[in-house]
Amino acid sequence: MFCDRCGEPAAEGDHVACADARQLEPPRFCPDCRRRMKVQVVPTGWTATCVEHGTRTS
Repeated sequence: MFCDRCGEPAAEGDHVACADARQLEPPRFCPDCRRRMKVQVVPTGWTATCVEHGTRTS
């Protein structure tokens, strides 16, 4: 598993800053495969799409 903000392995390092930032912004990396996701932000939320694992929404 990977951090969905910075893309680094979730088990390594400190991801407290990533968790804090994720409260205000959408994910940038797929937590399953570490690929960069296509992100669209709209006033009502966001969608993030991984070509391998599909779409996540807020």
